[in-house]
This record gives sequence, C-alpha cells and structure tokens, in this order.
Amino acid sequence: MTAGAEQLRDRLRDLLGEDHVLTGPATEPFATDVYRKLGDPCAVVRPGTVQQLQDTVRLAAEAGTRFGVRGGGASYTDGYSPVEDGQLLIDVCRLDRIAIEKDEGRVTVEAGVTWKALSDALAAHGLRTPFRGPFSGLRATIGGSMSQNSISHGSGAFGISAESALAMDVVLADGTLLRTGSASATDKPFARHFGPDLTGLFTGDCGVFGVKARITLPVLRQLPAHRPISFAFPDLPSMHEAMRLAAAERIEDTHFAIDAALSQGQIARQDRAGSTLSMALSILRSSPSIAAGAAQVIRAATQARRHIGRAEFMCHYIVEGFDDAEVRARLHRLRTLVHGLGVEIVATVPAVVRGMPFAPFYNTLGPAGERWVPLHGILPHDAVVPFHAALEAFFRSREAILERYGIWHGGMFSAVGTSGFLYEIALYWPDEQTAYHAAVIPEDYLARLPKYPANPGARKAVDQIKRELVDLYDGHGAIHYQIGRAYPYATRISDPAAALVRSIKAQLDPAGLVSPGVLGL
Repeated sequence: MTAGAEQLRDRLRDLLGEDHVLTGPATEPFATDVYRKLGDPCAVVRPGTVQQLQDTVRLAAEAGTRFGVRGGGASYTDGYSPVEDGQLLIDVCRLDRIAIEKDEGRVTVEAGVTWKALSDALAAHGLRTPFRGPFSGLRATIGGSMSQNSISHGSGAFGISAESALAMDVVLADGTLLRTGSASATDKPFARHFGPDLTGLFTGDCGVFGVKARITLPVLRQLPAHRPISFAFPDLPSMHEAMRLAAAERIEDTHFAIDAALSQGQIARQDRAGSTLSMALSILRSSPSIAAGAAQVIRAATQARRHIGRAEFMCHYIVEGFDDAEVRARLHRLRTLVHGLGVEIVATVPAVVRGMPFAPFYNTLGPAGERWVPLHGILPHDAVVPFHAALEAFFRSREAILERYGIWHGGMFSAVGTSGFLYEIALYWPDEQTAYHAAVIPEDYLARLPKYPANPGARKAVDQIKRELVDLYDGHGAIHYQIGRAYPYATRISDPAAALVRSIKAQLDPAGLVSPGVLGL
C-alpha cells in the first residue's frame, strides 16, 4: 500500500467513519461480481449521503485515484470490479432515500435504492413506476439499472429502464453535482426533455461518465386487474414469431421466455428451496380472486411439471387492465396471435413471478450448485433465427469441451420494444463458490447445494466460450446493455460516434478517473 493510498483512506475514514471504509478481506464480496473478481481495491467506501458521495469523489480526484462504482452488485461484465490493484470502489447502497410526490406524479430516489424497496414504498400508495425493475430487483438498484439499461417488469408496456427516467443528479469526476432534465433549469425534476436529452446521456453509460446520485421517475396508478398466461412452443422460430406479433401490439405489462434447460432448472430450484408453500401464497395474493388463485394453485400442483417437462420453449405473460373484462380481452388477443404457433399451458410460472417479482438470488448458482454466468445480445428480428441456428452449430462443434468440463447452457428471451429481441445465454459449470455467493444467496438454501472444488480448467474453458459467443453475437449485428468491460463498444461504433463519446468522456473526466476501461474508454 502506497503512502498516498493510506493517506486517502485516512481522509475517507474521517469523512465517512471507520465502519464505512472497508479494507483487506472485507472488500472481497464487494469486489467480486456474479462472474469473477479481478483486482483488489485499496478500499471499499460506503457514503451515506449525496454530500458524502460528492466529497468522496472529490478526495479521490485530489489523490489522483481511479475508482469504480457499485450498486447492488447484480452484474457479470467486470463493470465495477477493479481491473488493477489499488483502485477505490464506491458502494452506493447506503444512499437509500425515497421521496414520493404522488400529486406531482413523480418519485425521486437515491441511487442505492433497490427496485423492491421502491416497489414496496409506492405500493403503499397504490402507485408504481412504468418500468418496475429487473428480476434481480431484490438487490439491483435504480442507479445500477439506469447505468445498465435493464429490462423485465413493466418492459412489455413501457420499455427498458432508461425510458422511465425523467431526471438525474450525477456527481462528476471532480465532485461537482450535475442536474439533468428540467431540474437543470427549474430545480424541479418534472420533465426529461428540455433541449438536448442530458438525462439520456447517463443511461446505459455503465457509470463511465459520472456517479449517479439521484434519479427521478414518473409514477402511475396501479391497475387493479391482472391475469397470467403461458404458452409452449416446439421450436425457437415459432416462439420468436409469436413474441414479435405480441410485442407489436403492446398487449402485456411483463413477459419472458425460457428454453427447456432453464425450465427444468427452475423447477429443481423451487423444490430445493422448499418454497412450495410460499409460491402457493404468492399465487393466491396476486390472483384476481381467491377462487381464481386456488384454481391456479391446484393446476400448479398437478400439471406444471408435466407441461414444463414437455416444452422446448415457453413464454410467459402477465397482462394487466382496468378491470377483468379488459384483461380477458387482452388474453383473447394473445391467444389469437399465438394460434398455430404454440399451445397454451398452465400459467404457473408467471403467477409465481407476479406474486414474487423480486425473488431471492437462488439463480446466481445453477440448480445443482454450479457456477453461473449469463451473456446476452439484443438482435433485430430478422437476425434472430439465423443467430439461433449459428448458436446451435456453435455448441455442437464444442460438444467435446462441454462434456469434458461439465459445462451446460440454457436460454432466456424477451422482446425489446417492437423491433428488438433479447437472446440471453446462461452458462453453468462445476466450480467453487465465491465470496459473492456467500454474500447474496440465502444461507439455508446455500447449505443445501452441492459444493465443488476449484475448477480452473472449466473456468478457462467458460471464459473462452464467452469470448467466442460475444463474437458470434456481434457477427449477427447484436447490441448489448450492461456492457461493462465484457462487450466491445468503443471499437464497434462508427468513428464519428466514437469521437463524440470520447470527447464527452474527456470533458466530464479529463483525468480518466471514473470507471477506467468501461465501454472501452
């Protein structure tokens, strides 16, 4: 540890208190993401107010110390992991204040507020945000999702996380606070568009332009009626076509699709977690009536495993409306669009998701305790089927490597607006658990899972497969959301676009202190 680093840590202790400047082994769970750990930070610091966040950044700037920013940690792209020893890591999870202005139609949250905490706070007033959060919203923060362009709950009707941002307060590399949207002129964050879209500049930036401190989102009245519906498909082209047709009409609030491998893993996780009763209660709580909920529970108990076991692909929808008549009309339209492409099955899975939208982090390990890492691409519709064929050929050509190291894979899918399609691949392999898993997975569940020794051979093979899959995605014209350092960005975009992005970075962070290497900058 250099004298300069030790001096910075002392100044940060004076600012934040000893308990909020972590060093040594205590930094391990914070510096490790879902996939891996890279370097060791000189410290993990946890400011408790926006002013403390500004002062922390200012002290780092004065010391010339590079730093990354961590929210809930639900990332896998090396975006916040220190790439070299001695960087500072700022954890924003103590920035957790929520200010609801229901008559003004907005809510302002600090960057460390989780989607579950926001959802619960708004639900007490009968409110919601348009985008409600990713499935990882038990830990994923609003600041992190704005940096990463998340999808999931609410995306069917309202788009990705960035589309639900009105304004932001962003701490720049010297500690200055920048306000965007209407707040840049009126001090009230009630509108996003006033001249150039400065709010949009900080969405999807993976934190490279500055540190998000506050985000303002619009609020809506919750719709009182909802119903889930599920379909099974024999192949991906049929499922993709059905999802494309449904997306073009924006029929539902939330949807997601999974292949047979993940379907089986999902059931295995539910059994191992001993969650049958809690899921039944979730279905009952989220059903339009007690009778409908009871019928759903009975169908889940008698039919779900049989249907899931037979389907190659399944797509699940949650449909909302002002009353049950509207919901039923929407369901009828979905059935009409899917006719001839797939068959309706018992809607157990979306009923559970509706009742428990932000589940515990069971799936950060595989159903038998395997290590897990996802990767994704958003494809134009005309590239989806060709990519799928190329992917199947890719895995066939690597069967020997997969078998040798016990690597298996599954897929998750979603329409993104009317013109894009998310194709996510999950890789699993036997390997030792990390400090991240110990920190985020419920202890009782973790204790039931098999344990594996360190498996560097499998880890190396997975890393190689990941790089090759990224090339496959990009060869089919895919783009990516949580880019971090795992996906190419600066080298893929056109020269004029790259020059503009680099000039913005140089203007906001001339010393290159904030999230070095992220986005390839």
